[in-house]
Amino acid sequence: MIVAPLNPADYDSWLPLWLANMENSVSEEITAETWRRICDPASPVGGLGVRTAENAPLIGICHYITHPTTGNLNPVCYMQDLYIDTGARRQGLARTLVTYLAALGQASGWARLYWLAEAENAGAQALYKSLGYKLNFTLHVLPLNMPPA
Repeated sequence: MIVAPLNPADYDSWLPLWLANMENSVSEEITAETWRRICDPASPVGGLGVRTAENAPLIGICHYITHPTTGNLNPVCYMQDLYIDTGARRQGLARTLVTYLAALGQASGWARLYWLAEAENAGAQALYKSLGYKLNFTLHVLPLNMPPA
């Protein structure tokens, strides 16, 4: 498997994975802006892709956001999206992407890597428990000025 940062040439391969991850409920405007951010080296949003061989289509994606935090001088990284094509699951690709992102974070001096996962997603929960530890918090959201998806 080959893991590498996403780049503009990956768009056609990235798009179906992005749309599947978003359950086809995201606007073209948000899709375009997300891709622009991923490909902009000055943006705190980044992306990784995994494929079976060089020049093969992507079979998994990971999006992340680095940002400053309180309580530490070093930035932290929020892994926002992790999606593996349904036909390529159970091959360790999600673990490969998270491990690659963690290594990138260690090399970049990030204080920590963190993420959210649906409580009912047993596969994700098993993977994430084997990689990190669960904090006993609940997530609360107050939507503000949300454009339609």
